[in-house]
Amino acid sequence: MKIVSAIIKPFKLDDVRAALSDIGVSGLTVYEVKGFGRQKGHTELYRGAEYVVDYIPKVKLEIAIDDELVERVIDTIVDSAKTGKIGDGKIFVTNLENAVRIRTSESGSSAL
Repeated sequence: MKIVSAIIKPFKLDDVRAALSDIGVSGLTVYEVKGFGRQKGHTELYRGAEYVVDYIPKVKLEIAIDDELVERVIDTIVDSAKTGKIGDGKIFVTNLENAVRIRTSESGSSAL
């Protein structure tokens, strides 16, 4: 099992969720996060005053899946979140040692 973590632009969340549902992903966790990468923040104007926004708002998704779905999930996220501009995001894949469904005590892949 793996956890796929994706950091994407907030306005792409609905597109990514719909695309993941289409390939059979049954659940995901969404966080509102802030950060920066190569974008290094940006400058905005508010009532004539210029100020620097150091941290860009993003959305982080976490998806626990079986090993067989990893490449398909990654490709789906890339296809549905890509704008072709800086700041599209990143995807990280980590090993998931175990999962337990609290309601039924199922563990491993059956808990996903």
